[in-house]
Amino acid sequence: MKPKILIPILLLAAVAFFIGRSTGSHSGHAGHDHGVESSASEVRFWTCSMHPEVRQPGPGKCPKCAMDLIPVTSGSGPQLPVGQIALRADAIQRAGIPTAPVRREMPTVDVRMSGRIAHDETRLAYITARFPGRLDRLFVDYTGVQVKQGDHLVENYSPELLAAEEELIQAIQTANELKNTPNELLRQRAQETIKAAREKLVLWGLTSEQVDAIEKKQTLTDRLTVYAPAGGIVIRKEAVEGKYVETGAPIYTIADLDHVWVLLDAYESDLAWLHFGQDVSFSVEAHPGESFEGRIAFIDPVLNPETRTVRVRVNVENHDRRLKPGMFVNAVVRSRVLADGKVMNQELAGKWISPMHPEIVKDAPGDCPVCGMALVSAESLGYLPAGVDNEKIPLVVPASAPLITGKRAVVYVELPRQPGHFEARVIELGPKAGDQYIVRSGLKENELVVTHGAFKIDSAVQILAGPSMMNGVKWAGDEGRGAKGVERHEAPVEFIGQLQYLISSYFPVSDALSHDKQTDAAKALEIFEEMLGKVDMSLLEHEAHMAWMKHLKQVKTGVTAMKESTEIKAMRKGFESISQGVIAAADAFGIKGDHPLYVYHCPMAAGGKGADWLQMKQGTENPYFGSSMFNCGDEVRVLGEGRRGEGLGTMDKGGGK
Repeated sequence: MKPKILIPILLLAAVAFFIGRSTGSHSGHAGHDHGVESSASEVRFWTCSMHPEVRQPGPGKCPKCAMDLIPVTSGSGPQLPVGQIALRADAIQRAGIPTAPVRREMPTVDVRMSGRIAHDETRLAYITARFPGRLDRLFVDYTGVQVKQGDHLVENYSPELLAAEEELIQAIQTANELKNTPNELLRQRAQETIKAAREKLVLWGLTSEQVDAIEKKQTLTDRLTVYAPAGGIVIRKEAVEGKYVETGAPIYTIADLDHVWVLLDAYESDLAWLHFGQDVSFSVEAHPGESFEGRIAFIDPVLNPETRTVRVRVNVENHDRRLKPGMFVNAVVRSRVLADGKVMNQELAGKWISPMHPEIVKDAPGDCPVCGMALVSAESLGYLPAGVDNEKIPLVVPASAPLITGKRAVVYVELPRQPGHFEARVIELGPKAGDQYIVRSGLKENELVVTHGAFKIDSAVQILAGPSMMNGVKWAGDEGRGAKGVERHEAPVEFIGQLQYLISSYFPVSDALSHDKQTDAAKALEIFEEMLGKVDMSLLEHEAHMAWMKHLKQVKTGVTAMKESTEIKAMRKGFESISQGVIAAADAFGIKGDHPLYVYHCPMAAGGKGADWLQMKQGTENPYFGSSMFNCGDEVRVLGEGRRGEGLGTMDKGGGK
């Protein structure tokens, strides 16, 4: 065993051993110390602190992880209900096991995002050719020029323009000739012809003054000057002088930079803290130490499946033009959320907001002065009403309190009026808020939870062969480590077959890592990646498609990590992510058949957090430690329904070990 691995293992064993010898029932054992000083006749058996299922009649080494076995005496193990343990006061003090009450609190979360500045798409003006012609002169001949509304941009020559002007002049002359005719219908039609000829020229881009000049002089001009319909910066020039353009051909794009957008990428896990209209602070490298402000105007309803992020748009005033499109920004949103998901922001309580322009906030209902849409109440957008019910304030625990493995979270609660007595409690966690977790269920206000050292207590439970979170024992309300509670999705037979072949290519990677063969693992990974690319996600629809995209992201993350690794230790970290994604996908789509597929768990993998992997046969072959701890791990379930005998179907291509 390598020294770097051995040191933390020995420390954990020492702590667990100390707590183990300090546990016991408080009734009937007064004055009796259960320690290593006990005589040999008092030792019930010898066990491993990491594998409590190992029981030997005498001292020695653990057959799974090679750690020294520790004694369990006749006084060890309190006669308490399942899931409870009692510790003496000196053990609690020396092991460092503080507790804190569960409390109601609206935690403040700093959601950090990055992104870039972009043009406000609603403030772009496009200059296009209204009719075929030749661009004789471009008054604005490079991008970046600032123009005002009404500035001349281009001079255009067109035979079609001459013909349209001729129509207007002839219509005027005809109307003059019919001025004295007694036929009212003819005079009326002559005026209508003039009006139609004028409107045609106006639609082609001539100003009213230009049309009036043609009527007054009744002379033709073969050139037309095009003026800017709006002020701003010319950000794109599509044509050059002398170019012949057809109707609709783009010439210029003008952007109003007095208002810009900040486009941010929010991670999937942060969406619970983001709402329309929230204030956003951000900085740019061009102005270090300075903070800019804006408000969230749009949250994309669709998640980017590749990056697992959602685009968030912030509207920002930029009258001094210091913010320039393309700049990178770092932004933060400070959010306080109630238990029901509403945002704590007293400034918006009772206000009315424009659903398109969040900068428009009014005290009473009405219409948005920008877009004319009806204002909506802040409450309808998820903001806090005037009064707050205490029950809506969420319960929170320190982030260090829960022990989390897979879908299960466990805390140790000190029982009321029983100092030193702790009960394992399965809880449902909400989102993580800074250094706290919101608790959905499983705890009550003012209950005392272990904030640090829960893992030490769990180790002591393992020593006593009690129900530990590491050995898969189910407590009340716990769904265990199996596939129960996993949302299943229907998938076509073709997709299931592709997924089976992908899992087949997984096993050579695991086999190579368990036998310390780095080169073989890299080669097997290439085949696995190729099979991953052959899984056709277009065969899935709706929720099934989104579920696969989630698992695919996790698998790809692991593949990338393994490919970029130069040492087998780093490759094993990437393999952990691959295993999680593959197991989750197999559970979600119900892979099962004649050949069982076993899920194994090593509590020492992933830096002591524990990790799972798949095997095609029974008998531990640990890919996370290889030869150093080849047999460390246990079979926790059979893939499929969580019962032995149901697993992956027989696969002929790229089979297992």
